[in-house]
Amino acid sequence: MKIAGMVLAAGAGRRMGSPKALVHDPDGVTWVVRASRLLDAAGCSPVLVVVGAAADQVRAELAADPVEVVEATDWAEGMGASLRAGLTTLRTVARADAGIDAVLVVPVDVPGLTAAVIRRVAAAGSRSALVRAVYGGQPGHPVLLGQDHWDGVIATARGDEGARAYLKRHEVVEIECSDLAEGADVDTVGQLPEGHRPG
Repeated sequence: MKIAGMVLAAGAGRRMGSPKALVHDPDGVTWVVRASRLLDAAGCSPVLVVVGAAADQVRAELAADPVEVVEATDWAEGMGASLRAGLTTLRTVARADAGIDAVLVVPVDVPGLTAAVIRRVAAAGSRSALVRAVYGGQPGHPVLLGQDHWDGVIATARGDEGARAYLKRHEVVEIECSDLAEGADVDTVGQLPEGHRPG
C-alpha cells in the first residue's frame, strides 16, 4: 500500500503574527520543512505541501526537499481551500501513479508531531479508510483519507473546517497516540514551545 503525505501550510497565521509555515524550531528548521520531512521519514510518498500566504518564501524554504508544492490561490478562505487544492492535485498525481491508496494530512502547526505517530496512523490505511489520531481521546492529526473519500472531501471542504464536516458523516477509526507525542496545534506566540520562534 502506498500512502501520500500532505502538509497544509497556506495560512497567514494572523493570530501568530506571521505565517506558521515560517516559524522556526530550536534547530532553526522551519515548521513547513519539519512537517514535510516527518512525512517523508515515515514513508509517505509523494509528499505535497500546500502553500498560500507568503507562498514564495515558503516555497524557498522547501527548495532542497523532495516535495511537490501546490499553491492554493484561494487560501484566504481557510483550511478547506487548502485541502481542496491539495486533494485535487493529488487526484491527478494518483491517475499517473495508480499505487497511491490514501493520503495522510497534517497541518503545519503541530510541532509535537512525530514520525512514529504518522506510521501508527498509516498502518490502518486503505483506499476505503478514514483514520485520525487522537490524544487522550481528543481528535488530532494526522488524518488519513483513503482515495475512495477524496471526491467527497473536495466537495464538502469549506472555510476553516477542512474535512471535519465529511468526517462527522462517516465512520472514522480513531487511533490513540498520546503515548507517542503531544498533538496540540499552536495558534499564538504565547503557545509556542520553548525555543520556537516566529519566522
